[in-house]
Amino acid sequence: MSALPSSGPIGRSRRGAGPAVVESGASEHRQVWDLPVRLFHWTLVTAFIASYVTNKLGVAYFKYHVWCGYTVIVLLSFRILWGIVGTRHARFRNFVRGPAATGRYLLGLVRGGEQRYPGHNPLGALMVLTLLLALLAQALSGLFANDEIVNTGPLYGYVSNECSLWLTSLHRLLFDWIFAAVIVHVLAVLVHHIARKEKLVSAMLTGRKPAHSVPAGEAIQSSRLWLAALLIVALSVALAWIVVTAPLAEAPSF
Repeated sequence: MSALPSSGPIGRSRRGAGPAVVESGASEHRQVWDLPVRLFHWTLVTAFIASYVTNKLGVAYFKYHVWCGYTVIVLLSFRILWGIVGTRHARFRNFVRGPAATGRYLLGLVRGGEQRYPGHNPLGALMVLTLLLALLAQALSGLFANDEIVNTGPLYGYVSNECSLWLTSLHRLLFDWIFAAVIVHVLAVLVHHIARKEKLVSAMLTGRKPAHSVPAGEAIQSSRLWLAALLIVALSVALAWIVVTAPLAEAPSF
């Protein structure tokens, strides 16, 4: 069995090697992001915004805030598993790189070099990991948190009130760091769009990138929707079981 081609950078020297662009309009792009990754991305954006809004609306919207948290937990858990069993460019092993490779990429950017990757570039991969871990920590801490008025998270009964208050503080603090990371992420996307003419938003909507930046052997052929659906159902059922079987919380005293 022949080895799969690596998901490394594509420099200018690669453009003349092999069939990069086919003349028909639809074939000038190749599929990189599967449908589950795209739905994950935009649903996570929506859930993050909704969780912020429901928090700002006050204690009357606490239950909706909790449901936003459930959505974020299921989505992030799915993305972690999808990073192991998903399609080519969704897998961590194909886009997460070490400090040396990331440093070389950053140095190349400073020098004005052109380095294009079919999937995430090394800095993009670093941002993906940062957001995944920070959002997961925030969402999980919210399960044990309270609003210091009357509402408590669904797993509050597992911890002491002092521990819950500490996790509540962590939950709030992480939002500030996540918001800062999101701003950096959006600015990076804008830089790629304006300075490097890479339409990353369009790619995350359609799943397709220009053929000259995606070798034919690295385009994906299937989104594995059946596997993604199975994972989402299993994770949702698991989270529901954890919440339903959690001990009842005693009313906190503030």
